[in-house]
Amino acid sequence: MASGATTPNNRVADDQGFLRQWGEVAKARKLARLYIGEPSAEAVAAQMPDLILISATGGDSAIALYDQLSAIAPTLIINYDDKSWQALLAQLGAITGQEKEADARIDSFNQQLAVLKKQMTLPPQPVSALVYTAAAHSANLWTAESAQGKLLHQLGFSLAPLPAGLHTSQSQGKRHDILQLGGENLATGLNGESLFLFAGDHKDIEAIYADPLLAHLPAVQHKQVYALGTETFRLDYYSAMLVLQRLEKLFG
Repeated sequence: MASGATTPNNRVADDQGFLRQWGEVAKARKLARLYIGEPSAEAVAAQMPDLILISATGGDSAIALYDQLSAIAPTLIINYDDKSWQALLAQLGAITGQEKEADARIDSFNQQLAVLKKQMTLPPQPVSALVYTAAAHSANLWTAESAQGKLLHQLGFSLAPLPAGLHTSQSQGKRHDILQLGGENLATGLNGESLFLFAGDHKDIEAIYADPLLAHLPAVQHKQVYALGTETFRLDYYSAMLVLQRLEKLFG
């Protein structure tokens, strides 16, 4: 098995360029690194794969190489921007003949989620869920169709609807999971009573509290900005479990 990778030792990846939440598992299972960043059909071919999976959208998508890759081995395009991580895992389990293993992981998670949901005291609703980039004064807002949005909904949170007429943009193809907020639309779009920062830590909380253009937001004024960890940029079994742990610390 092999996977593409991102820049090693950045804020979401380990020294291999794999996402931190499953980096140790990748090492233990000797997962090979295909390439860093730009997809390479040559690197894929060198692995002589039996099956190739590529994402339909996002910065990690190799869809532009579909014709080249499909000449190497059967190639499936996977959409992760419109479903929960559980639905995605079930799909991958079916594709690879590991339905039982996938179902076991999903059941284990759902049991812990049910326990936490009963114990939690929710912060003021509704919430805005986002990835915040302080340097660019911008954010990607998770939609109700995103894995992040679906997880929060499962836990009983409500996502704040966007103000009517707010201008947002999309990139990396037509995506269902994020809306991009920048400039004057950043503050307008972050209209939740609480802000949940995915792919973020305490430094991102401090950056939001320090931003004078966001100082009037109710979530900022009432110190209701919460970071769910840098490992939550992409949701999977490992990162979703970390989200449960952090929510339990915050609200359990």
